[in-house]
Amino acid sequence: MNIIETAIPGPLIIEPRVFGDARGFFMETWNAAAFAGAGLHLAFVQDNHSRSQKGVLRGLHFQNPGPQGKLVRVTRGAVFDVAVDLRASSPHFGKWVGVELDADNQRMFWVPEGFAHGFLTLKDDTDFLYKCTAPYAPQSEYTLAWNDPAVGIDWPMTGLDPIISDKDMRGLTLADVPVFA
Repeated sequence: MNIIETAIPGPLIIEPRVFGDARGFFMETWNAAAFAGAGLHLAFVQDNHSRSQKGVLRGLHFQNPGPQGKLVRVTRGAVFDVAVDLRASSPHFGKWVGVELDADNQRMFWVPEGFAHGFLTLKDDTDFLYKCTAPYAPQSEYTLAWNDPAVGIDWPMTGLDPIISDKDMRGLTLADVPVFA
């Protein structure tokens, strides 16, 4: 696999080895030894799967306490996936990094603990899968406002009117969320 560092230390783009022929393709999406060999010693406890129509914006979610690291990928459709650094001690605090994930590029994105995470679907019937390092804990979940000008995410919304849940519409500003040390 090929690991690509992002502009913020922590989040990583992961390009798995894909073996294709006339029958289709095969790829390994998780192998503890291979990831450990790349410096990612991860223990996953939960897998999630969402399907969304084009223009759905989910996030930016995080848990504090009980933060989750997430290894995410798309098996059908496409998303613009975003991680926002919420580590107060980081020189990149409040900064974001985004990557397009789709069924064709087969990339994965590692979002470590201490980051808010969200995505915008770019195609109908997008299937988004993620492995988590901690279980979902609704009592610890927060939402960072997707449109907080202090963060300034450049969502690729040309021609889109985003579809956002009531919970996500009530997201907090960067100044109001409980950040990490």
